[in-house]
Amino acid sequence: MLTKRVIPCLDVRAGRVTKGVKFKNNVDLGDPVEMAVAYSTGGADELVFYDITASAEGRPIDIGMVEAVARAVRIPFAVGGGIATVDDMERVILAGAEKISVNSLAVRHPSIIAKGAAAFGRQCVVLGMDPVRSARCPSGYEITTRGFRDFTGMDAVEWAKRAADLGAGEIVVNSVDADGMRTGFELEITRLIAEAVDVPVVASGGAGRPEHLVEVFQKASADAAIVAGMIHSGDFTIAEIKNAMHAAGIPTRMSY
Repeated sequence: MLTKRVIPCLDVRAGRVTKGVKFKNNVDLGDPVEMAVAYSTGGADELVFYDITASAEGRPIDIGMVEAVARAVRIPFAVGGGIATVDDMERVILAGAEKISVNSLAVRHPSIIAKGAAAFGRQCVVLGMDPVRSARCPSGYEITTRGFRDFTGMDAVEWAKRAADLGAGEIVVNSVDADGMRTGFELEITRLIAEAVDVPVVASGGAGRPEHLVEVFQKASADAAIVAGMIHSGDFTIAEIKNAMHAAGIPTRMSY
């Protein structure tokens, strides 16, 4: 049985890790490379980095940061932000990242998923999505873009299915409603998408206690879960999270 993955997320702005609530009121937390090393040695299965202002500022992702992380850690990591073309994807892969995450770009230009999968393999292409509860979509969830600024009218489950058909090798479901709240993952939309696609689904947004990861694995069929504030704050360690998962009978990598 495949183990369930715990993935710290580091939002990077101006070369520093930052964290907010529902994408607002961000505070500085530290150096991304130092934090990556700490989480890698502390038991993280993977890492994900988002250059959160690259797209808004119209600049490419910070390749220097990607290269520095690749030199420092020995676990897979994904990066997103400021990726607009297949050439951008290639630069990220050559800099040492294993996966590229696309979100708003894929909504505007879905073909980037297929092009990326054809060039590098679907295992390298991650679709990030930011769904919010919405009565105007059949699933009850609508896709938003640009950090919850734009409502697209796209149904979240239908978009996940289309992205998987195009070649996305993994889908990260980041609940806007739960982001930074630390009250638990959005189980319903995570479960709906996990049941609708045949690629791994990663739950994101809302983790506050180890029990929240146990819950999303047991009740929503997630393959992995992203954590941020609960570990950045020092309230919990990855070891504590994994101990809780192991105690609940969830297959977990415990050797690190």
